[in-house]
Amino acid sequence: MTLDKYNQKRNFDSTGEPQGEVENSQNDLIFVIQKHAASHLHYDFRLELHGVLKSWAIPKGPSMNPDDKRLAIIVEDHPYAYKDFEGTIPEGNYGAGTVIVWDNGTYTIPEEQSKVATENKLKADLENGHVSFTLNGKKLKGEFSLIKLKNKEDNSWLLIKKNDSYATDIDILKKNKSVLSNATLEDLEKKIKY
Repeated sequence: MTLDKYNQKRNFDSTGEPQGEVENSQNDLIFVIQKHAASHLHYDFRLELHGVLKSWAIPKGPSMNPDDKRLAIIVEDHPYAYKDFEGTIPEGNYGAGTVIVWDNGTYTIPEEQSKVATENKLKADLENGHVSFTLNGKKLKGEFSLIKLKNKEDNSWLLIKKNDSYATDIDILKKNKSVLSNATLEDLEKKIKY
């Protein structure tokens, strides 16, 4: 896993984003979803893997409804420290806009007991274009799949909620506050203007 692309796209003298360093969680593997008001509003879904956060941009955001198949565009790996990033990326920088931590928690892969086995399984499944995992977040819970689209660019995937006891047709995106600061994107934008 490398953070070269992440580092090349950023000017750390003008953005508060963390510099790219490989770092591992101490215990359980983590996931984070950041709501990002850049040129287009989207949600960034990140799964910890071998010291980095594998990342996808989800234009319509995640869903708890198994009938919804959400496009997820794979983007460059992000550093583990990005899991706590909230704030504004200044104009003129890659990804300029406001970011909140919309959800976070841990993830597991069925049948895998250890952290090492889970990471190895995730890496292999991503290479094969289909991975299933269980999220234990503050908003997202239960089983999900990421499925790589065939006959599309190499970066197009679908994020799909599996039909389990957590599945619902209630719009989870209406829960619009950060799980870290309890702020909305609009709250952060107002702070910056004043």
